[in-house]
Order: sequence, then C-alpha cells, then structure tokens
Amino acid sequence: MKKKLVSAVLCSAMLATILAGCGGGGEAAPAAAEPAAEAPAAEEAAAEPAAEEEAPAAEAPAASEGGRVIGYTCMDGTNPFFVALEGAIKEVVEAHGDTLISMDPANDSNTQVDQIEDMISRGVDVVFVNPVDADGILPALDMLKDADIPMFGFDTQVGDMSYLVSYAGSDNYNAGYVCGKDLAQKCPEGGDILVLDSPTMQSVTDRTNGFLAALEESGVTFNVVGQQDAQGNQQVANEKATDLLTASPDVVAIFGGNDPTALGAYAAADAAGVSPMIYGVDGSPDIKALLKDTMIEGTGAQSPISIGKTIADTAYQWLDGETVEEFIPIETFLITADNVDEFGTDSWQ
Repeated sequence: MKKKLVSAVLCSAMLATILAGCGGGGEAAPAAAEPAAEAPAAEEAAAEPAAEEEAPAAEAPAASEGGRVIGYTCMDGTNPFFVALEGAIKEVVEAHGDTLISMDPANDSNTQVDQIEDMISRGVDVVFVNPVDADGILPALDMLKDADIPMFGFDTQVGDMSYLVSYAGSDNYNAGYVCGKDLAQKCPEGGDILVLDSPTMQSVTDRTNGFLAALEESGVTFNVVGQQDAQGNQQVANEKATDLLTASPDVVAIFGGNDPTALGAYAAADAAGVSPMIYGVDGSPDIKALLKDTMIEGTGAQSPISIGKTIADTAYQWLDGETVEEFIPIETFLITADNVDEFGTDSWQ
C-alpha cells in the first residue's frame, strides 16, 4: 500500500471539492447507432405548416443570427466536473452570439423541476439537461415538451430518453470496469471491499455495475461487506465511509462512484489509520494529484470538456437542420500512478 499524504495536502484536496457530487453518462447502448430525428430546415417549415407544430425549435433564428436564450441545469453546479463542463457549453453558446442561463439545484430533484419551470417562463429556446434523479426530472421534461423546447442531455441519462433530441456522456460502465479490472490484477488474493454508490444517479449505477462485473469476471473472490449511498458527495461519502470502516477496518479496497466520493473515503481511511486501495471515477485534477503518493489507486477518467463541447455542438447542428445522433458515447479510461504524467494534474483532460 502507498504511504498516506500529509494532512495539509489532504485538507487542500478536501476543500477543493467539498460538497461536490458528479454523475457521468450512461454506458454505450444500442441506441448509439440510431440516428435522431432531423430538425426541419427553416424553408421546409415555411412550406409545410404542420411541420412547424412538430418542431418549432427549427423556426428559431439561425445560430449565426444569435439572440437565443439557452438553458442549462446540472445536478450540482459546485462540482468541479460540472464547472468545467458548463464552461465548455458556455463557450460554444457565446461563440454563436447566444446567452446561457445556468441553474444549480444543489442535488435536490424538486428544486431542479422548479428551476426548469422558471427557465420555461423566461423563454429559453433550448435546454441542456443533467438530472438529479433520472425519474424525478420527468415532470419537468413533460413541461419542456409541452412548451416545444428541445432538450439535449449530458453526462447522466434521464429515465425516458425519448424526451431528448440527443445525449452525450461518458461510457460509465467502462469507467467502473477498468477500475475493477485493475483491482483484481493488483490484489489477486481478493478480500473484503466497500462500495460507495448513488442509486438515483444512473451514471454512478452504471459505474458500480461495471466495477462489480470486472471483479466477477476476474475469478478473484471479493466480498462486498458494505455498500452505501454517498450521493456523489464528498462530505456524505466521508461520513458513510467512516461508519463502514468502523465496522470493517480490514477491507482491501473502496470503490467510489465518482472522485468526490473517493476523496471522502480517502479522508475517512486516513483518519481511521487504514490504507485500502481507493478508486474513483472522473479523472479530476485533485484525484490525479494524489495518485503517486497516497492510497488513491486509480480513477476511471472522463472528460467534462469533451462532453460539454460535444453536446453543445450537436445542439447547434440540429438547430441548423442537420441530422444528429441520439446517443454519443465519450471515451473513458483508467488513470493510475503509472500514466498520470501523460495527463497532468493541473487541469481536466
């Protein structure tokens, strides 16, 4: 096991991501190969009135004319992952002369529904959607649909993907899978492990499923002696991990559904004086900075910048009348101490 980082660095990492909670898109599904409906061109809408009613978004001013108001909602706007992702979307939106209105529900599903209703009243033309709860957001999607406002999803799938014109997100199953595969290779004797998941976040569920599947396929015997909902949040993860480690101090590893969760588990393990191998998912700068000198063993990396730019570009392509794909998977991969120098520790990849 690696030596633990001094408390000063631990505090710095904790402060940098406190209260963060991140989900990532769903695993690559068969829908990836299915093209989405094409937005009718402006001239077609003029020639066929019925088409106007079916896709009024296509009648909005062309992207080059600017003036659109674009809505954005994510599960937790304080999460560094979403800060980077929002920045990528905003850059594309402003490059088209449009305005981005961002709402932060702070991981509260009811607040998110209320905020989307507010965005509708403010006349948004398009909304980028990342749900706090995959099913809890459906009433808001109904309101958007009734208002003829096109929706583009990112990072975490909604309960009914038919609401969305297009979705871009990480291959989350693989992000968890590569962590499980690495653990099985590094710990061939197996042992007891802890899992900190988040059942309401489809992205984290996919990651957890991938992680556990890799362990099962390895043939190495690992026993999950504790599994708790950390809500994708560092503080909650710290509290849950503290309790779990009190009951099971000899676990060989902890899997966190995202990097803030892994950081919370790291702080709990450090306080308990134990050194399990800890895995997260995100590839955040904070986690990458800890890979060489601590019990943080690896992170299933994704790129919030790629996700944000991809879904924003896709939305404008659709508004310009182009055909777009319904499901756009973004590559995920493992970062450990062995390859972290390739990606750097001062920014997202």
